[in-house]
Amino acid sequence: MDMRFEPGESPLERDGIAEKTISALRTLYLRDERPWVVAFSGGKDSTLMAQLVCNMLLELGSRASKPVHIVSSDTRVEAPNVEEYLAGAIRRIQAFAEASDLPLFARLVQPEPDEGFWGQLIGKGYPSPTRWFRWCTSKMKIRPMRRHIEEITAHHGSVILLLGSRRSESPERAKRMQGRDLTDAGLNPHHEIPNALAATPIMEWTTDEVWEHLLAHAPPWGGDHRALYDLYRQAEGGECPVILDLSQPSCGGNRFGCWTCTVVKLDKSMQGFIDSGEEWMRPLNAFRDRLKAVRELPAWRMDRRRSGALTERRQGPFTPEKRKLILEELLQLEEKCGKTLINDEELGYIQSVWAREFDLSGRAALDLAQQYGRRANRWESAVTVNIQDEILEELLVDNPLDAELVHSLLRLAYDYHPNLDDYGKKAEFERSICNAVEMSMGTEKDA
Repeated sequence: MDMRFEPGESPLERDGIAEKTISALRTLYLRDERPWVVAFSGGKDSTLMAQLVCNMLLELGSRASKPVHIVSSDTRVEAPNVEEYLAGAIRRIQAFAEASDLPLFARLVQPEPDEGFWGQLIGKGYPSPTRWFRWCTSKMKIRPMRRHIEEITAHHGSVILLLGSRRSESPERAKRMQGRDLTDAGLNPHHEIPNALAATPIMEWTTDEVWEHLLAHAPPWGGDHRALYDLYRQAEGGECPVILDLSQPSCGGNRFGCWTCTVVKLDKSMQGFIDSGEEWMRPLNAFRDRLKAVRELPAWRMDRRRSGALTERRQGPFTPEKRKLILEELLQLEEKCGKTLINDEELGYIQSVWAREFDLSGRAALDLAQQYGRRANRWESAVTVNIQDEILEELLVDNPLDAELVHSLLRLAYDYHPNLDDYGKKAEFERSICNAVEMSMGTEKDA
Protein backbone atom coordinates (compact mmCIF):
# COMPACT_ATOMS: atom_id res chain seq x y z
CA MET A 1 0.00 0.00 0.00
CA ASP A 2 1.08 3.63 -0.56
CA MET A 3 1.95 4.90 2.92
CA ARG A 4 1.82 8.67 2.52
CA PHE A 5 1.18 11.25 5.19
CA GLU A 6 -1.41 13.35 3.36
CA PRO A 7 -4.62 12.97 5.40
CA GLY A 8 -7.81 12.26 3.54
CA GLU A 9 -10.68 9.85 3.20
CA SER A 10 -9.73 6.19 2.79
CA PRO A 11 -11.63 2.89 2.65
CA LEU A 12 -10.91 2.63 6.36
CA GLU A 13 -12.92 5.81 7.15
CA ARG A 14 -15.81 4.65 4.99
CA ASP A 15 -15.95 1.34 6.83
CA GLY A 16 -15.96 3.17 10.17
CA ILE A 17 -13.81 0.60 11.98
CA ALA A 18 -12.18 3.30 14.10
CA GLU A 19 -15.55 4.67 15.23
CA LYS A 20 -16.78 1.17 16.03
CA THR A 21 -13.67 0.45 18.09
CA ILE A 22 -13.95 3.72 20.02
CA SER A 23 -17.62 2.99 20.68
CA ALA A 24 -16.73 -0.45 22.07
CA LEU A 25 -14.01 1.12 24.20
CA ARG A 26 -16.45 3.69 25.56
CA THR A 27 -18.94 0.97 26.54
CA LEU A 28 -16.22 -1.04 28.26
CA TYR A 29 -14.83 2.02 30.05
CA LEU A 30 -18.20 3.05 31.49
CA ARG A 31 -19.12 -0.51 32.45
CA ASP A 32 -17.32 -0.56 35.83
CA GLU A 33 -14.76 1.21 38.00
CA ARG A 34 -11.76 -0.99 37.25
CA PRO A 35 -8.77 1.03 36.01
CA TRP A 36 -7.21 0.34 32.65
CA VAL A 37 -3.62 -0.46 31.76
CA VAL A 38 -2.66 0.04 28.12
CA ALA A 39 0.44 -1.99 27.24
CA PHE A 40 2.45 0.42 25.08
CA SER A 41 5.49 -0.85 23.17
CA GLY A 42 5.73 2.22 20.96
CA GLY A 43 5.05 0.16 17.83
CA LYS A 44 2.21 0.65 15.38
CA ASP A 45 -0.36 -1.60 17.09
CA SER A 46 0.12 -0.29 20.63
CA THR A 47 0.30 3.27 19.27
CA LEU A 48 -3.06 2.77 17.57
CA MET A 49 -4.44 1.34 20.82
CA ALA A 50 -3.19 4.31 22.87
CA GLN A 51 -4.42 6.81 20.28
CA LEU A 52 -7.95 5.36 20.20
CA VAL A 53 -8.10 5.30 24.02
CA CYS A 54 -6.96 8.92 24.27
CA ASN A 55 -9.53 10.02 21.68
CA MET A 56 -12.22 8.16 23.62
CA LEU A 57 -11.24 9.95 26.84
CA LEU A 58 -11.38 13.31 25.08
CA GLU A 59 -14.87 12.51 23.79
CA LEU A 60 -16.04 11.50 27.27
CA GLY A 61 -14.80 14.74 28.79
CA SER A 62 -16.00 15.07 32.38
CA ARG A 63 -17.40 11.53 32.28
CA ALA A 64 -13.84 10.22 32.07
CA SER A 65 -13.32 9.55 35.75
CA LYS A 66 -11.44 6.28 36.29
CA PRO A 67 -7.67 6.11 35.69
CA VAL A 68 -6.05 4.85 32.52
CA HIS A 69 -2.37 3.92 32.74
CA ILE A 70 -0.29 3.77 29.56
CA VAL A 71 2.70 1.65 30.55
CA SER A 72 5.78 1.00 28.48
CA SER A 73 8.77 -1.22 29.18
CA ASP A 74 12.36 -0.16 28.54
CA THR A 75 14.77 -3.07 29.01
CA ARG A 76 17.74 -0.61 29.15
CA VAL A 77 19.20 -2.38 26.10
CA GLU A 78 16.65 -1.30 23.49
CA ALA A 79 18.15 -0.14 20.22
CA PRO A 80 19.20 3.42 21.16
CA ASN A 81 17.15 5.10 18.41
CA VAL A 82 14.08 3.08 19.44
CA GLU A 83 14.72 3.85 23.11
CA GLU A 84 14.85 7.59 22.39
CA TYR A 85 11.63 7.42 20.36
CA LEU A 86 9.82 5.46 23.08
CA ALA A 87 10.92 7.76 25.91
CA GLY A 88 9.86 10.79 23.86
CA ALA A 89 6.43 9.29 23.15
CA ILE A 90 5.82 8.60 26.85
CA ARG A 91 6.82 12.19 27.74
CA ARG A 92 4.45 13.63 25.13
CA ILE A 93 1.55 11.43 26.26
CA GLN A 94 2.05 12.49 29.89
CA ALA A 95 2.25 16.18 28.90
CA PHE A 96 -0.95 15.77 26.88
CA ALA A 97 -2.68 14.12 29.85
CA GLU A 98 -1.73 16.95 32.20
CA ALA A 99 -2.73 19.66 29.72
CA SER A 100 -6.07 17.95 29.02
CA ASP A 101 -6.79 17.29 32.70
CA LEU A 102 -7.55 13.64 31.96
CA PRO A 103 -7.17 10.71 34.40
CA LEU A 104 -4.36 9.45 32.19
CA PHE A 105 -0.91 8.41 33.43
CA ALA A 106 2.03 7.47 31.20
CA ARG A 107 4.88 5.50 32.75
CA LEU A 108 8.11 3.97 31.48
CA VAL A 109 9.16 0.98 33.62
CA GLN A 110 12.63 -0.53 33.69
CA PRO A 111 14.29 -3.56 35.26
CA GLU A 112 16.18 -3.05 38.50
CA PRO A 113 19.98 -3.18 38.19
CA ASP A 114 19.99 -6.76 39.54
CA GLU A 115 17.52 -7.77 36.79
CA GLY A 116 19.18 -5.98 33.88
CA PHE A 117 21.21 -7.39 31.02
CA TRP A 118 24.61 -6.05 32.11
CA GLY A 119 24.11 -6.98 35.76
CA GLN A 120 23.50 -10.58 34.72
CA LEU A 121 26.09 -10.88 31.96
CA ILE A 122 28.96 -8.77 33.31
CA GLY A 123 28.12 -8.86 37.01
CA LYS A 124 27.15 -12.51 37.54
CA GLY A 125 28.83 -13.78 34.39
CA TYR A 126 25.74 -15.34 32.83
CA PRO A 127 26.41 -16.24 29.17
CA SER A 128 24.36 -14.25 26.69
CA PRO A 129 20.83 -15.61 26.12
CA THR A 130 20.11 -18.43 23.69
CA ARG A 131 16.86 -20.06 22.61
CA TRP A 132 17.30 -22.57 25.49
CA PHE A 133 18.57 -20.16 28.15
CA ARG A 134 16.58 -16.96 27.58
CA TRP A 135 16.88 -15.43 31.01
CA CYS A 136 16.31 -11.95 29.57
CA THR A 137 12.56 -12.23 28.98
CA SER A 138 11.53 -12.92 32.55
CA LYS A 139 14.00 -10.60 34.25
CA MET A 140 13.99 -7.62 31.91
CA LYS A 141 10.50 -7.57 30.44
CA ILE A 142 7.96 -9.45 32.54
CA ARG A 143 8.99 -8.55 36.08
CA PRO A 144 9.07 -4.72 35.68
CA MET A 145 5.69 -4.64 33.94
CA ARG A 146 4.06 -7.02 36.39
CA ARG A 147 5.41 -5.09 39.38
CA HIS A 148 3.74 -1.93 38.15
CA ILE A 149 0.47 -3.68 37.29
CA GLU A 150 0.41 -5.38 40.68
CA GLU A 151 0.85 -1.98 42.37
CA ILE A 152 -2.25 -0.78 40.54
CA THR A 153 -4.28 -3.90 41.39
CA ALA A 154 -3.18 -3.66 45.04
CA HIS A 155 -4.72 -0.20 45.19
CA HIS A 156 -7.86 -0.83 43.10
CA GLY A 157 -8.43 -4.56 43.59
CA SER A 158 -8.65 -5.38 39.88
CA VAL A 159 -7.50 -4.07 36.53
CA ILE A 160 -8.27 -4.40 32.83
CA LEU A 161 -5.30 -4.81 30.48
CA LEU A 162 -5.68 -3.43 26.96
CA LEU A 163 -3.41 -5.25 24.53
CA GLY A 164 -2.71 -4.36 20.91
CA SER A 165 -2.85 -7.98 19.74
CA ARG A 166 -4.35 -8.67 16.31
CA ARG A 167 -5.45 -11.93 14.69
CA SER A 168 -3.77 -11.13 11.37
CA GLU A 169 -0.30 -10.85 12.95
CA SER A 170 0.32 -14.59 12.57
CA PRO A 171 -1.56 -17.91 12.41
CA GLU A 172 -0.16 -18.79 15.86
CA ARG A 173 -1.50 -15.55 17.36
CA ALA A 174 -4.90 -16.11 15.75
CA LYS A 175 -5.04 -19.65 17.15
CA ARG A 176 -4.20 -18.49 20.68
CA MET A 177 -6.75 -15.69 20.56
CA GLN A 178 -9.43 -18.02 19.21
CA GLY A 179 -8.98 -20.45 22.12
CA ARG A 180 -9.52 -17.94 24.91
CA ASP A 181 -12.56 -18.07 27.17
CA LEU A 182 -14.24 -14.66 27.12
CA THR A 183 -16.65 -12.99 29.53
CA ASP A 184 -19.83 -11.37 28.29
CA ALA A 185 -17.85 -8.11 28.01
CA GLY A 186 -15.32 -9.75 25.67
CA LEU A 187 -12.62 -10.05 28.36
CA ASN A 188 -10.47 -13.03 29.26
CA PRO A 189 -8.80 -13.62 32.64
CA HIS A 190 -5.06 -13.16 32.40
CA HIS A 191 -3.59 -16.56 33.23
CA GLU A 192 -0.53 -15.24 35.08
CA ILE A 193 -1.50 -11.84 36.54
CA PRO A 194 -3.96 -12.16 39.44
CA ASN A 195 -7.06 -9.95 39.40
CA ALA A 196 -6.46 -8.90 35.80
CA LEU A 197 -8.74 -9.21 32.79
CA ALA A 198 -7.41 -8.67 29.27
CA ALA A 199 -9.10 -6.98 26.32
CA THR A 200 -7.95 -6.90 22.68
CA PRO A 201 -10.02 -4.10 21.09
CA ILE A 202 -8.14 -3.98 17.77
CA MET A 203 -7.89 -7.74 17.24
CA GLU A 204 -9.88 -7.60 13.95
CA TRP A 205 -7.87 -4.75 12.41
CA THR A 206 -5.61 -5.63 9.49
CA THR A 207 -2.08 -4.26 9.14
CA ASP A 208 -3.20 -2.03 6.26
CA GLU A 209 -6.02 -0.63 8.38
CA VAL A 210 -3.64 0.13 11.23
CA TRP A 211 -1.27 2.07 8.99
CA GLU A 212 -4.08 3.83 7.12
CA HIS A 213 -5.49 5.19 10.34
CA LEU A 214 -2.14 6.22 11.81
CA LEU A 215 -1.00 7.98 8.65
CA ALA A 216 -4.31 9.80 8.24
CA HIS A 217 -4.70 10.90 11.89
CA ALA A 218 -2.16 12.70 14.04
CA PRO A 219 -1.93 11.50 17.65
CA PRO A 220 -3.74 13.67 20.21
CA TRP A 221 -0.46 14.11 22.11
CA GLY A 222 0.97 16.06 19.17
CA GLY A 223 3.22 15.56 16.18
CA ASP A 224 2.63 12.86 13.61
CA HIS A 225 3.66 9.27 13.02
CA ARG A 226 6.46 10.01 10.57
CA ALA A 227 9.21 8.95 13.00
CA LEU A 228 7.34 5.70 13.75
CA TYR A 229 6.93 4.92 10.07
CA ASP A 230 10.61 5.68 9.45
CA LEU A 231 11.61 3.19 12.15
CA TYR A 232 9.56 0.46 10.47
CA ARG A 233 10.86 1.38 7.04
CA GLN A 234 14.48 1.28 8.20
CA ALA A 235 14.19 -1.87 10.31
CA GLU A 236 12.05 -3.71 7.73
CA GLY A 237 10.21 -5.35 10.58
CA GLY A 238 7.95 -4.67 13.53
CA GLU A 239 7.93 -3.75 17.16
CA CYS A 240 8.77 -6.01 20.04
CA PRO A 241 5.46 -6.36 21.91
CA VAL A 242 5.04 -5.73 25.60
CA ILE A 243 5.50 -9.19 27.13
CA LEU A 244 3.49 -9.97 30.25
CA ASP A 245 3.98 -13.72 30.60
CA LEU A 246 6.24 -16.53 29.47
CA SER A 247 3.72 -17.94 27.00
CA GLN A 248 4.28 -14.99 24.68
CA PRO A 249 7.03 -15.30 22.07
CA SER A 250 9.93 -12.95 22.69
CA CYS A 251 11.39 -10.66 20.07
CA GLY A 252 14.14 -11.24 17.59
CA GLY A 253 14.65 -11.61 13.89
CA ASN A 254 12.80 -8.80 12.15
CA ARG A 255 11.38 -7.03 15.21
CA PHE A 256 13.18 -4.04 16.62
CA GLY A 257 13.96 -4.58 20.27
CA CYS A 258 17.09 -5.23 22.32
CA TRP A 259 20.27 -4.44 20.40
CA THR A 260 22.05 -7.09 22.50
CA CYS A 261 19.71 -9.91 21.43
CA THR A 262 21.72 -13.11 20.90
CA VAL A 263 18.68 -15.40 20.72
CA VAL A 264 18.43 -15.01 16.94
CA LYS A 265 21.06 -15.96 14.39
CA LEU A 266 20.87 -12.64 12.55
CA ASP A 267 19.42 -9.38 13.83
CA LYS A 268 17.62 -8.31 10.66
CA SER A 269 16.19 -5.26 12.37
CA MET A 270 19.59 -3.79 13.28
CA GLN A 271 20.99 -4.72 9.88
CA GLY A 272 18.05 -2.88 8.33
CA PHE A 273 18.89 0.24 10.35
CA ILE A 274 22.54 0.02 9.22
CA ASP A 275 21.59 -0.52 5.56
CA SER A 276 19.33 2.55 5.81
CA GLY A 277 22.27 4.76 6.74
CA GLU A 278 22.51 4.37 10.53
CA GLU A 279 26.24 3.59 10.30
CA TRP A 280 26.80 4.45 13.98
CA MET A 281 24.97 1.21 14.82
CA ARG A 282 27.49 -1.01 13.02
CA PRO A 283 29.80 -1.27 16.10
CA LEU A 284 26.75 -2.24 18.20
CA ASN A 285 25.99 -5.06 15.80
CA ALA A 286 29.60 -6.24 15.88
CA PHE A 287 29.57 -6.23 19.69
CA ARG A 288 26.34 -8.23 19.73
CA ASP A 289 27.90 -10.78 17.36
CA ARG A 290 30.93 -11.04 19.64
CA LEU A 291 28.76 -11.74 22.68
CA LYS A 292 27.09 -14.51 20.72
CA ALA A 293 30.41 -16.00 19.57
CA VAL A 294 32.30 -16.08 22.88
CA ARG A 295 29.57 -17.59 25.03
CA GLU A 296 30.51 -21.17 24.10
CA LEU A 297 34.29 -20.78 24.28
CA PRO A 298 35.66 -22.98 27.12
CA ALA A 299 38.42 -20.47 27.85
CA TRP A 300 35.77 -17.87 28.70
CA ARG A 301 33.85 -20.02 31.15
CA MET A 302 34.54 -21.17 34.71
CA ASP A 303 34.52 -24.86 35.62
CA ARG A 304 32.21 -24.22 38.57
CA ARG A 305 28.70 -22.92 38.79
CA ARG A 306 27.96 -19.82 40.82
CA SER A 307 26.85 -22.13 43.64
CA GLY A 308 30.38 -23.60 43.71
CA ALA A 309 29.42 -26.98 42.22
CA LEU A 310 31.76 -28.43 39.60
CA THR A 311 30.42 -28.82 36.06
CA GLU A 312 31.08 -31.78 33.76
CA ARG A 313 32.50 -29.38 31.19
CA ARG A 314 33.41 -25.70 31.35
CA GLN A 315 29.83 -24.41 31.42
CA GLY A 316 29.92 -22.16 34.45
CA PRO A 317 29.67 -18.35 34.31
CA PHE A 318 32.19 -16.15 32.51
CA THR A 319 35.53 -15.95 34.29
CA PRO A 320 36.33 -12.75 36.24
CA GLU A 321 38.92 -11.77 33.63
CA LYS A 322 36.43 -12.08 30.77
CA ARG A 323 33.76 -10.13 32.66
CA LYS A 324 36.27 -7.31 33.07
CA LEU A 325 37.12 -7.54 29.37
CA ILE A 326 33.46 -7.34 28.32
CA LEU A 327 32.92 -4.29 30.54
CA GLU A 328 35.96 -2.54 29.10
CA GLU A 329 34.84 -3.28 25.55
CA LEU A 330 31.35 -1.98 26.38
CA LEU A 331 32.78 1.28 27.74
CA GLN A 332 34.92 1.62 24.61
CA LEU A 333 31.78 1.05 22.54
CA GLU A 334 30.06 3.90 24.40
CA GLU A 335 32.82 6.29 23.36
CA LYS A 336 32.73 5.08 19.76
CA CYS A 337 28.94 5.43 19.40
CA GLY A 338 28.47 8.49 21.61
CA LYS A 339 25.64 6.75 23.49
CA THR A 340 25.24 5.77 27.14
CA LEU A 341 24.87 1.99 27.01
CA ILE A 342 25.19 1.19 30.74
CA ASN A 343 24.09 3.50 33.54
CA ASP A 344 25.75 4.28 36.87
CA GLU A 345 23.38 2.11 38.90
CA GLU A 346 24.20 -0.89 36.72
CA LEU A 347 27.92 -0.19 37.10
CA GLY A 348 27.47 -0.01 40.86
CA TYR A 349 25.56 -3.28 40.92
CA ILE A 350 28.29 -5.00 38.88
CA GLN A 351 30.86 -3.73 41.35
CA SER A 352 28.83 -5.05 44.30
CA VAL A 353 28.68 -8.54 42.72
CA TRP A 354 32.37 -8.53 41.85
CA ALA A 355 33.33 -7.44 45.37
CA ARG A 356 31.32 -10.32 46.79
CA GLU A 357 32.81 -12.90 44.42
CA PHE A 358 36.39 -12.02 43.47
CA ASP A 359 37.32 -8.31 43.61
CA LEU A 360 39.10 -7.76 46.93
CA SER A 361 39.76 -4.10 46.14
CA GLY A 362 36.05 -3.37 45.80
CA ARG A 363 36.89 -0.86 43.06
CA ALA A 364 37.70 -2.77 39.84
CA ALA A 365 34.52 -1.97 37.90
CA LEU A 366 34.29 1.60 39.14
CA ASP A 367 37.94 2.33 38.40
CA LEU A 368 37.54 0.88 34.92
CA ALA A 369 34.50 3.06 34.31
CA GLN A 370 36.31 6.18 35.47
CA GLN A 371 39.12 5.47 32.98
CA TYR A 372 36.53 6.04 30.27
CA GLY A 373 35.17 9.25 31.73
CA ARG A 374 32.29 7.80 33.76
CA ARG A 375 31.61 9.25 37.21
CA ALA A 376 30.13 6.11 38.70
CA ASN A 377 29.62 6.06 42.47
CA ARG A 378 29.50 3.03 44.70
CA TRP A 379 25.98 1.60 44.89
CA GLU A 380 25.47 0.55 48.48
CA SER A 381 22.38 -1.63 48.08
CA ALA A 382 22.85 -5.25 49.07
CA VAL A 383 23.08 -7.89 46.36
CA THR A 384 19.86 -9.86 46.35
CA VAL A 385 19.93 -13.43 45.09
CA ASN A 386 17.00 -15.72 44.40
CA ILE A 387 18.65 -19.10 45.05
CA GLN A 388 15.82 -21.10 43.45
CA ASP A 389 16.02 -19.06 40.24
CA GLU A 390 19.80 -19.31 40.10
CA ILE A 391 19.83 -23.10 40.56
CA LEU A 392 17.17 -23.58 37.89
CA GLU A 393 18.87 -21.25 35.43
CA GLU A 394 22.27 -22.89 35.89
CA LEU A 395 20.75 -26.32 35.25
CA LEU A 396 19.10 -25.03 32.08
CA VAL A 397 22.49 -23.96 30.72
CA ASP A 398 23.55 -27.62 30.59
CA ASN A 399 20.29 -29.08 29.25
CA PRO A 400 18.45 -28.51 25.94
CA LEU A 401 15.21 -27.37 27.54
CA ASP A 402 13.25 -24.23 26.79
CA ALA A 403 13.72 -22.05 29.89
CA GLU A 404 10.42 -20.27 29.39
CA LEU A 405 8.55 -23.56 29.06
CA VAL A 406 10.12 -24.89 32.28
CA HIS A 407 9.21 -21.72 34.19
CA SER A 408 5.69 -21.82 32.77
CA LEU A 409 5.13 -25.47 33.73
CA LEU A 410 6.48 -24.94 37.24
CA ARG A 411 4.19 -21.96 37.67
CA LEU A 412 1.22 -24.05 36.54
CA ALA A 413 2.08 -26.80 39.00
CA TYR A 414 2.81 -24.63 42.04
CA ASP A 415 0.44 -21.70 41.66
CA TYR A 416 -2.55 -22.77 39.64
CA HIS A 417 -3.16 -26.46 40.28
CA PRO A 418 -2.17 -27.15 43.90
CA ASN A 419 -4.98 -29.65 44.42
CA LEU A 420 -5.56 -32.13 41.61
CA ASP A 421 -8.11 -34.11 43.60
CA ASP A 422 -10.87 -31.57 42.91
CA TYR A 423 -13.33 -32.56 40.21
CA GLY A 424 -12.08 -31.61 36.74
CA LYS A 425 -8.69 -30.35 37.93
CA LYS A 426 -6.64 -33.14 36.32
CA ALA A 427 -8.18 -32.55 32.92
CA GLU A 428 -7.71 -28.79 33.33
CA PHE A 429 -4.06 -29.33 34.28
CA GLU A 430 -3.47 -31.53 31.21
CA ARG A 431 -5.01 -28.90 28.94
CA SER A 432 -2.84 -26.20 30.51
CA ILE A 433 0.31 -28.29 29.94
CA CYS A 434 -0.66 -28.93 26.32
CA ASN A 435 -1.27 -25.22 25.76
CA ALA A 436 2.10 -24.29 27.30
CA VAL A 437 3.94 -26.83 25.14
CA GLU A 438 2.12 -25.74 21.97
CA MET A 439 2.95 -22.09 22.67
CA SER A 440 6.59 -22.98 23.22
CA MET A 441 6.77 -25.01 20.00
CA GLY A 442 5.10 -22.20 18.07
CA THR A 443 7.59 -19.59 19.23
CA GLU A 444 9.72 -18.22 16.40
CA LYS A 445 13.10 -18.24 18.14
CA ASP A 446 15.43 -18.05 15.14
CA ALA A 447 15.18 -16.03 11.98
